[in-house]
Amino acid sequence: QVQLVESGGGLVQPGGSLRLSCVASGRGFSSYHMAWYRHSPGKERELVAGIYSDGSTNYADSAKGRFTISRHNAKNTVFLQMNSLKPADTAVYYCRAWLAPRMYWGQGTQVTVSS
Repeated sequence: QVQLVESGGGLVQPGGSLRLSCVASGRGFSSYHMAWYRHSPGKERELVAGIYSDGSTNYADSAKGRFTISRHNAKNTVFLQMNSLKPADTAVYYCRAWLAPRMYWGQGTQVTVSS
């Protein structure tokens, strides 16, 4: 069993930055693939960025060039550095861990980009 706890969300002005963290409990973190998703009202939950157990990454087009996903296996943590934030980035951001057939979600952290 893996539990995921996100933190780092908040209110930020357009153009600002935030760094989200997701800490995982349990064993075997380095074997899990990790990702950040977001969900805003009226929209479907969407993938923002993923980082796999081998360190490879992928990003949604909306995140490329602005967001960076990273992981620190010794600290069981995955990060999402978000720069040049826009109002359209406002959403609840969720951390996901998976290693087939297991999959886990965090409870989410709210990010609001507004002046």
